[in-house]
Amino acid sequence: MEKKDYKLAIIGSGPGGYVAALRAGQLGLDTVLIEKEALGGTCLNWGCIPTKAFVRSAEVFSDIQNAKDFGINVEKAEVDFPAVVKRKDKIVKRLVRGIDHLLERNGVDKIEGKASFIDQNRLKIESESENLEIEAENIIIATGSEAASLPIPGADLEGILDSRAALELEKLPKSMVIVGGGIIGMEFAFIFSNFGVDVTVIEYLDQLVSGVDSEIASELNRSARRRRISVKTSSEVKEIKKNESGYEVIYQQKNKEKSEAAEKVLMAVGRKPYTAGLKLENIGLEVSDKRKAIPVNKKMESNIKGIYAVGDVTDKILLAHVASTQGITAVENIAGLEKEINYEAVPGAIFTSPEIGTVGLTEAEAEAKGIEYQTSSFPFAASGKVMAMGEREGKIKLIVEKESEKIIGAAIIGIAASDLIAELTLAVNLSLTAEDLRNTIYAHPTTAEVIHEAALGLEDGSIHA
Repeated sequence: MEKKDYKLAIIGSGPGGYVAALRAGQLGLDTVLIEKEALGGTCLNWGCIPTKAFVRSAEVFSDIQNAKDFGINVEKAEVDFPAVVKRKDKIVKRLVRGIDHLLERNGVDKIEGKASFIDQNRLKIESESENLEIEAENIIIATGSEAASLPIPGADLEGILDSRAALELEKLPKSMVIVGGGIIGMEFAFIFSNFGVDVTVIEYLDQLVSGVDSEIASELNRSARRRRISVKTSSEVKEIKKNESGYEVIYQQKNKEKSEAAEKVLMAVGRKPYTAGLKLENIGLEVSDKRKAIPVNKKMESNIKGIYAVGDVTDKILLAHVASTQGITAVENIAGLEKEINYEAVPGAIFTSPEIGTVGLTEAEAEAKGIEYQTSSFPFAASGKVMAMGEREGKIKLIVEKESEKIIGAAIIGIAASDLIAELTLAVNLSLTAEDLRNTIYAHPTTAEVIHEAALGLEDGSIHA
C-alpha cells in the first residue's frame, strides 16, 4: 500500500472541503483533498447549482407565458425538458472544471476514493484501482449531508424521488406531490409549477419553510396559491401507494384522512449529516446520538486534537456558504491565525418565486431572547422598479433593537431578495442602525430602495407607502 504524508488532509470536496483546500493552498499548507464521488460535492453536482439552473429555465418559461403583459406576443412556447437538463449539466461541468483548475493552481493534491480513519493521523483511501494510506498532521472532515427520510409506509417504493433524482428526470411529469414544505420542497414546488406541472405540497407543520419569519412564510403561501400550487399544511403523510397512473399519497389533516394522486412523488423532508464509512470509532471522535453530527467549537475543532469538521456534517447551519466559511476558519486555525466563526449574521436565500432572503433574528427569536424590538415593513408593490419589472409580490421587514435601533434581523420576499439580503447581512454583522440606512442615498429606480423605505418607516414613516 502506497503511503503519502501531508500537513492537511480534507475528506469531502463540497463547498466546505474544496474552499478549505483552496485556502490551505493559499497559505502554503501541503494539502490533499479526498473525494469519493464528484468534485464539488452535493451542492455543485446535485444541489445549489443545478437547482438554480432549473429555477432560471422555469422562470424564463413562466415569463414567456406572461409575455403579453409586456406587450410581446409569443405563440406556442413549449418546454424542451431534455434541453433544460442538458443546460444544467453544462453549467455544472463548467464549474467543476473551474474548481479543478483552481485546486491545481494552488498546489492541492486530489485523490478519488473512500476515506476511513486508521488512527488520529492516518487515513485509508480505497478506490477501484488502488488503496492508499495518507498520513496528515491535521484532518478536516467535510463529508456533508444526505437526504433524510421518514418512516412512512411506501416512501421507499420504486420511482419515489429525492432531490437528486428530481434533477435527473428525463421528462416532466404531469403532476407531482411533494412531501415536505421546507426550503428544498418549496424550491422544487415552484420549479415544477413554473414548468407547467400540477404540484401539491404536503407539510407536517402549520407553516411553510419553518424558521422563516411567519409573515414572510404567509406571503410565500399566497404566492404558491397564485401559481396554483396546492398547499396542505398541518398535514401528516400516513402512506404512499403505487397505482397504474402513478402514486396515491394518503395524509391526515385536522383529524380527517385525505389523499392526493400524482404521477410522481418527491420526498423533501430535509437532510442529515453524513459520516458513513469513516470509522470514527477508531479515533474516539465524539458524535451526537440523534443526528450523528460531529460537534465542533467556534474554531471548528472536534474533541480530538488535529481533527476538524466543517459543513453539514457539523449540523450547525446546513448552508453552502456557512460550510465555506467554516472551512476557511478551520484552515486558518491550522495555520496558526486564530480565527473563530460568528453565526449571528448568516444570510439565508430561498429560490422560490418570488425569492426569500433572511438574516439575523426573527420576531419570535427576538421575543424568546427578551429583546425589546420594533419592526418596519414596506411592500414591493410600492416600488417603481419592481412595478416596471412586472412584479408586485413581496415585502421587506426590518427588526431593530428598540433602545439602540441596531438592526438585529431582516427578511425579504420578492424579486432579487437573494441579492438584497447581502446589504442587510452587512448591517447586522457591523451592528449598523436604521439611522445608518436612512442616511444612505439609494440609486433610483432600484429594488434596493425598499430597504431605505423600510428604514424610513422606523422613524417618521416610509415616503412611498
